[in-house]
Amino acid sequence: MNISKSEMVKETSLKPSRRSLPCLAQSCTYSQNLSQSTSLFQSNESESQAPTSVTSISVEKAAQVNYEENKNDSVLNCSFTDLSDFCLGLGKDQDYMDDSEPAHYDRSRLIRDSVLKDKSALKPKSLSKNDMNYIASSGLLFKDGKKRIDYILVYRKSNIQYNRRNAFEKNLRAEGLMLEKEPAVANNDIMFIKIHIPWDTLCKYAEKLNIRMPFRKKFYYTEKRSESMGRIKKTLEKIISFMPKNPMVLDKSVFPDLEESKCYTGPFSRARIHHFIINNKETFFSNAARSRIVYHVLQHTKYENGVSKVGIYKLINNGAYEAAFPPHEGAYKSRLPIKSHGPQNSRHLLYELWARWGMWYKYQPLDLIRRYFGEKIGLYFAWLGWYTGMLIPAAVVGLCVFFYGLVTMNKSQVSQEICAASEVLMCPLCDKNCSLQRLNESCVYAKVTYLFDNGGTVFFAIFMAIWATVFLEFWKRRRSMLTYAWDLTEWEEEEETVRPQFEAKYYTVERVNPITGKPELYQPFSDKITRLLVSVSGIFFMISLVITAVFAVVVYRLVVMEQFASFKWSFVKQHWQFATSGAGVCINFVIIMMLNVAYEKIAYLLTNLEYPRTESEWENSFALKMFLFQFVNLNSSIFYIAFFLGRFVGHPGNYNKIFNRWRLEECHPSGCLIDLCLQMGVIMFLKQIWNNFMELGYPLIQNWWSRHKIKRGKQDASIPQWENDWNLQPMNIHGLMDEYLEMVLQFGFTTIFVAAFPLAPLLALLNNVIEIRLDAYKFVTQWRRPLPARATDIGIWYGILEGLGLLAVITNAFVIAITSDYIPRLVYEYKYGPCADRLMSSHNCLMGYVNNSLSFFDLSELGLGKSGYCRYRDYRGPPWGSKPYEFTLQYWHILAARLAFIIVFEHLVFGIKSFIAFLIPDVPQELHERIRREKYLVQEMMYEAELEHLQQQRKKSGQPVHHEWP
Repeated sequence: MNISKSEMVKETSLKPSRRSLPCLAQSCTYSQNLSQSTSLFQSNESESQAPTSVTSISVEKAAQVNYEENKNDSVLNCSFTDLSDFCLGLGKDQDYMDDSEPAHYDRSRLIRDSVLKDKSALKPKSLSKNDMNYIASSGLLFKDGKKRIDYILVYRKSNIQYNRRNAFEKNLRAEGLMLEKEPAVANNDIMFIKIHIPWDTLCKYAEKLNIRMPFRKKFYYTEKRSESMGRIKKTLEKIISFMPKNPMVLDKSVFPDLEESKCYTGPFSRARIHHFIINNKETFFSNAARSRIVYHVLQHTKYENGVSKVGIYKLINNGAYEAAFPPHEGAYKSRLPIKSHGPQNSRHLLYELWARWGMWYKYQPLDLIRRYFGEKIGLYFAWLGWYTGMLIPAAVVGLCVFFYGLVTMNKSQVSQEICAASEVLMCPLCDKNCSLQRLNESCVYAKVTYLFDNGGTVFFAIFMAIWATVFLEFWKRRRSMLTYAWDLTEWEEEEETVRPQFEAKYYTVERVNPITGKPELYQPFSDKITRLLVSVSGIFFMISLVITAVFAVVVYRLVVMEQFASFKWSFVKQHWQFATSGAGVCINFVIIMMLNVAYEKIAYLLTNLEYPRTESEWENSFALKMFLFQFVNLNSSIFYIAFFLGRFVGHPGNYNKIFNRWRLEECHPSGCLIDLCLQMGVIMFLKQIWNNFMELGYPLIQNWWSRHKIKRGKQDASIPQWENDWNLQPMNIHGLMDEYLEMVLQFGFTTIFVAAFPLAPLLALLNNVIEIRLDAYKFVTQWRRPLPARATDIGIWYGILEGLGLLAVITNAFVIAITSDYIPRLVYEYKYGPCADRLMSSHNCLMGYVNNSLSFFDLSELGLGKSGYCRYRDYRGPPWGSKPYEFTLQYWHILAARLAFIIVFEHLVFGIKSFIAFLIPDVPQELHERIRREKYLVQEMMYEAELEHLQQQRKKSGQPVHHEWP
């Protein structure tokens, strides 16, 4: 919203409201001396209110304008009726103190937090000196050495859009910001605009944006039972204190910046500023809050006449400015050890505690991440850490299933029979160059298949389906605790501005907003449906393109299969099926990476075609398209191998062929599961390596080249912090979408086909341990500081994760029933094996299973001049039977058992998932009661603080004092 200078003078006075909450500063101590208080709206850096800038405006005019602004601001600041006592010292930088008595509460029903027992915690911290020292040392000040830099704008001198920039900067000064220009050291064409927001402008927009600030120490209601439990808890803590410390926990005593605030908070109000204790106006508002306020002003300031001519990012899109970003808080490295000299700044502390590779086993300092990068990025790392921690039990169970197969591999009846079948000849797997092979040649493949297809497979599939539900349900609890700790329980996202593309398209179409009653731009329903249908058609077209690519890879495998079978290298010729699968996987991976680039451009085009109204709608639509494209692209070949490979090949003498030329590929004699494991393992491994390189390696190379050019151009120049930030890579335009997309696709890989690859959780765990530190290193050292945005959840990604959890149940049921040999072995064991007619038997119930699962074919029908019989995997009648090569009754029994297993498995797992989701509440009961209790206490404190202030005002004016509301 734009407010001109004249409108600022005419702004009406604010009166105290009973609904405005009294606030307390970060020190959380009661104030002592009200009579010595001075104005809080006039800071030392804004005494002159002269926006320092290197412009062509004459000094005389600037001084005259600034004098008028100061006069108007003084009138504005002194217009509050309840703040007449504070305007005596206008323009002076004296600390505000309050001599009001503490409010009288029922102390018998309240207890303090255990943290408050340390009296040193109640002492105010002298933050100003340390903060200003590192700000000054890092060069984050104006030339006068007093005003701190809150935001940076960058433009090129050669850019000819002078009028837009001048109008925009003039309006920024009218909003109360201070600007200072400074040319770049390494590039004469680059100009930096340093932005500082003064105290009174901070207060004004903090109230407008409802920024919550602390105002009272927290008290908690307790009962006798709670008191006794509290004593037991303290006793246990004393006992634990003598035990060795957890090496994963950060030592907060060494790093005092990690201390958490234990204060009640409420929306900031200038009319209630007398309830705040402000020891230092420089640190009262955090750097993240200052950056958000400046960003709000930048986004709502006009640069030309017109409804849509507003916002810094529109100026960046049309080239008037190159970039806009908050500066980093100095360098991330220091020559002095942090334990003896302390951190130089928050960025240095983050690097030492979080971004260094040596801290891979430590917990993440989420409070510090949130304070520096904002709640949105803090929630991403909290979710990533929670996901990584939950992968530990999944990886352990998957590893146990794998080791179970490894230990019992030589005892497997199926593997023993295959390895001993030296006289059994298998039919040729291709038409031209393939010869008859003995079944025992598949001995190694049979043993490897057993590692992934054993008795623990079904248990692990059920476990992972339940694990996915537990992970999501407990994440909701974790999120609720984080939103409470980060004071986001009552935060409401401000109304988003309309995207400029939407404004330009529908500027003539308006409707009355049913909530506000004001006219707003509107997209007609028919136009919206038409564009949505076109977008959906584009999505289906891209999905069909993916299927076409998979079909091309299948044809490639059929073509090279016979070439590898006649290869002159003996190793390739002997393992031609493995060579065919490996080459197909690598080619498929290359196609996946190439199509991902095309999908991103298509997703952009389709999303822009829909004309979303706001940025969040655009991000959700774009994220959903990117997920659909990449999910289908990544998993289509895996679905083919899992459910179609070797299912429709026919039988010897009557094979199905593509284009009547290429015979469809059959599974290995030991089964199709080995191909599925190979496909999943190679794609998962290669994709993680590629993603890690693109996330860290590519920015490292770009930043190295930027530093190389600077050193080549300016040998001994001292580069200021904001120019170092400019030389870093900007955070990608998708924000956290790429990070979430990578992890969500990995979650799908980990859960959807986990029955075929139980090592997937272990690979995901190892990757995520690296991913956390890689992302931390990237955010702290390689990227410019992003805007510290706020959020209460992970957005659309939670719904996608829930959908993947449901899909995982279905796919694992089909993998166990169709891809693996679990159901055929089960049917043989209880219907056709040696244990079929006896409840208990000393014999192995799977004895003879391999021979039972292979059908006979007469070699004389192939026309190869050979006689006898060969075997192939299927349940068909023998050539000497009444119905040769027809499906036997056992085939239909197995098919019915497979369908029954799918239905029972799905209903059982879905029932367990629903029951667990019902048992686990989204918000812990204790936290729910605490939130309700705090709301009540805040209301009581608000009224008592207002009554106290009113009594003091009446006492000073000589009026009678009442002890209740008049």
